[in-house]
Amino acid sequence: MKSRKFKWLGLGLAFAILFVWTPFARAQEVPKASDTPEVAPKKTNARTPDVRAGAPEPFAGASVEKMAQQCVTLETEAGNIVIEMLPDSAPENVRNFLNLSATGALDTTIFSRVVKDFVIQGGNLSTSEKWGIELMKRMTHKLPDEPSLIKHVRGIVSMARPNEPNSATTNFFILVGNGSNLDGKFSAFGRVTSGMDVADAINHGPTEGEKPSKPVHISRAIAAACKQ
Repeated sequence: MKSRKFKWLGLGLAFAILFVWTPFARAQEVPKASDTPEVAPKKTNARTPDVRAGAPEPFAGASVEKMAQQCVTLETEAGNIVIEMLPDSAPENVRNFLNLSATGALDTTIFSRVVKDFVIQGGNLSTSEKWGIELMKRMTHKLPDEPSLIKHVRGIVSMARPNEPNSATTNFFILVGNGSNLDGKFSAFGRVTSGMDVADAINHGPTEGEKPSKPVHISRAIAAACKQ
């Protein structure tokens, strides 16, 4: 009798996890949804994201002035991409990106979507080698839309989201071309200051549709004071 009870409890738990996860398995995009990439195997030397329950976020309560002094370096297999923050225009989206970088949530994720001569997209935490319940929780935190007067031109970094307003979470994109159709709709929060050649190389890699044949990994994301 006990074994049958445990069996039904196990099935119930499995259905509960599936129900919670399904909405967040869909990658957010500009401007349409994409397939969720496969999860890579876990590495033993991967940095563990600092997403403990109750742990304060590194940039919680940080002022616009402090966040404006921060840059994020994406160390990738193709080279480094350095991004300056634009918190005057999108403070909450900047705060989110800095926290994702500072806690290691972006480490080992991939650029999961490429639109030739337009964008490269990263930030899908389900592609992380450390994928689990804590990263899943991060993908449930929705951000406010913060459209601004910043034009979506080459080098701008902005948040990807589905069609629903205020639905961005962790997915972001880097423009390698111009995207005037995105102006006033998406939250531009950063600008590439170094490494556009790396972004171009990722954009020009082989693809199957919009899915890279050999996705480029973000080995590590580092949030630190911008170099003068």
